[in-house]
Amino acid sequence: MKIKIVARKMELTPAIESYVEKKISKLGKFFTEDVDATVTLSAQKGNQIAELTIYYGGMVFRCEERCDDLYRSIDIIEDLMERQIRKHKTKLEKRLKKAVVVPDDVQSVPEEEKEFKIVKTKKYSKKPMSAEEAILQMNMLGHNFYIFDNSAEGSVAVVYKRNDGNYGLIELE
Repeated sequence: MKIKIVARKMELTPAIESYVEKKISKLGKFFTEDVDATVTLSAQKGNQIAELTIYYGGMVFRCEERCDDLYRSIDIIEDLMERQIRKHKTKLEKRLKKAVVVPDDVQSVPEEEKEFKIVKTKKYSKKPMSAEEAILQMNMLGHNFYIFDNSAEGSVAVVYKRNDGNYGLIELE
């Protein structure tokens, strides 16, 4: 596992670096080949933030934790990532098992995971607008994201509210 550690607004000490490598390298047991992991450590307003991103076979696994203690943040992201990887692996295994033909006399194993169920569908007419107008519309509706027809680019786009209070824009090609 290739681990890249990035420190923002803080000093990366050898103790922190070795601790991160020790904790994150444990996740290498879930992957058959070498993967890239990026750990970003930063400090903001008394919070110690640890972010972990793992790139593997076209998949991106990501988690983030904010605590008052950096070492605790690192411990938590390691646990979160392990759960996320296990969950993904379980889903893949279940899909592969369903693809195999099972005789009728064999009873199926009850599923552990809850199936996704769509409980509400909304339709609206798309109107060309700028990203600023879309943000205003999103805030007026009290939503965390808003899909709109971007008049500047001539394509569909999404604005969303980020955890840090700022806004993000996703443009579809």
